[in-house]
Amino acid sequence: ILVASLNASAFAGPRPTALTDALLDAIRFVESTDDPNVPDGDNGKAIGMYQIWKAYWLDACEYDPSLKAGKYEDCRTDEKYARRVVIAYLSRYGKGKNAEQLARIHNGGPGGHKKSATKQYWGKVKKEME
Repeated sequence: ILVASLNASAFAGPRPTALTDALLDAIRFVESTDDPNVPDGDNGKAIGMYQIWKAYWLDACEYDPSLKAGKYEDCRTDEKYARRVVIAYLSRYGKGKNAEQLARIHNGGPGGHKKSATKQYWGKVKKEME
């Protein structure tokens, strides 16, 4: 069922090979401990189980226009929609990247895989994947 939901939208390009269910699940757990009622983070700028910022959502919608059928607030209440947003964003900015780089991009933006500040985040994601 998860695989079908991951492929539900038509992306402008292929997903990075390293963008697996295990990675997505680990990111979700690190961001929200899998609590669907997680409070907004980053002073109210990040919402939902994946803690998605509006700029992240807009980037994902630009890459995958089918996401525009939803709205930003759906990232707070609809885990499947939020997961599609993460897949689109990481597909856009993560071409050719490994799991560590993808997690760090999720945490730190398009250049997040180059920021030393995201190394600790990767450690948390990696631990969840083990």
